[in-house]
Amino acid sequence: MKAEIIAVGTEILLGQIVNTNATFLSEELASLGIDVYYQSVVGDNRERLENLVAVAEKRSDLIIICGGLGPTEDDLTKQVVAQHVGQTLVRDEAGYQNLLAFFKKRNRKMTTNNLLQTLVFKDGQALPNTTGLAVGIFFQDKLGTAYLLLPGPPNELNPMFVNEAIPLLKHNFPQEDFFVSRVLRFFGIGESQLVTELSDLIEKQTNPTIAPYAKTHEVTLRLTVKTRDKKIGIQQLDFLENQIQKRVGHYFYGYGDENSLAQVVVNLLKKQNKTVTAAESLTAGAFQATLGAISGVSEVFPGGFVTYSPETKASFLNIEPVFLEKYGTVSRECVEKMAGQAQKLAHTDFALAFSGVAGPDPLEGHSVGTVWIALADSEKIKSECYHFSRGRNDIRQNAVMTGLNMLRRELLS
Repeated sequence: MKAEIIAVGTEILLGQIVNTNATFLSEELASLGIDVYYQSVVGDNRERLENLVAVAEKRSDLIIICGGLGPTEDDLTKQVVAQHVGQTLVRDEAGYQNLLAFFKKRNRKMTTNNLLQTLVFKDGQALPNTTGLAVGIFFQDKLGTAYLLLPGPPNELNPMFVNEAIPLLKHNFPQEDFFVSRVLRFFGIGESQLVTELSDLIEKQTNPTIAPYAKTHEVTLRLTVKTRDKKIGIQQLDFLENQIQKRVGHYFYGYGDENSLAQVVVNLLKKQNKTVTAAESLTAGAFQATLGAISGVSEVFPGGFVTYSPETKASFLNIEPVFLEKYGTVSRECVEKMAGQAQKLAHTDFALAFSGVAGPDPLEGHSVGTVWIALADSEKIKSECYHFSRGRNDIRQNAVMTGLNMLRRELLS
């Protein structure tokens, strides 16, 4: 079955919002064994939307249209599609009652244009909206082409698709094959090098497939297999992953789209009942903020130090000013002293320290992008000098990710 996703909204074309609906729907459809061949975005324009629908129905079996179901003048989707497929619009009684209850509960006057959100195709099927007011629509014409109209806001579209649309699609379009995917995450290797290391596997791929994606300071591989038996599909992915791990496993740190490097590190710290602190100069608290974004991090992270100037390095970490004058703040000696002092003062198992030159100007004779990172425990201190490129924020973020990876490797050693 060939599917197509059309997002409606001038705000998407202008870059004011990101089209996350297409990502969500593509992944959900893949899990159902439905191939998405095309994705399009069209503005709030009647003629252009109708032209796009006319093109889509010639090449796709399922057309999913997101957005344009609201009460305002630029919400044209259901009116345009209804006219195109020869359907009249009628009120969905359940949606109407939901609308009335919404305004009554809030003691607000309802304007008549809100009634547009309750209209559906006469011969279509209404899809209840449990988190909003715009009713969704499922309709299949005489030639078998299916139309699925969904609201634009993700907090309305996602539950409507999962709870209402998926059961409909499974019932009306049962697929013998479906997709099983696995995401591998890597840090410390660029996309071009990763692809080079796996070039023969990628060139010969048929089923399963390998798709590399470059993200901010990391690379992911999505392994996907089309199968009729989930157990066999997982075995195929296991075999392919084993080949990949043998070549680039040194850079691998975790699975899944949401399982970030920080999350992996926090999980390891919890598992080993270890704690960490940090002393940050050029990163100015970015490492600690990254940890702080992880739920439950207080179990392993009691707090830390932001020592942006030589004065705060001296006063917060008890580092003698003469030491800083002798070695400078961008040095192995300084960053190791920062890490050691932080670990002692915070009474943690580990401490990371960051110092360097984020730019825009050189510092102490060191070029922009020079970064020292140290990792201390109660017995030893390790440090490494890195030379990062790009802009100021990229240098700082790369330092944070590198520090997380240093700690991850230490926890696994």
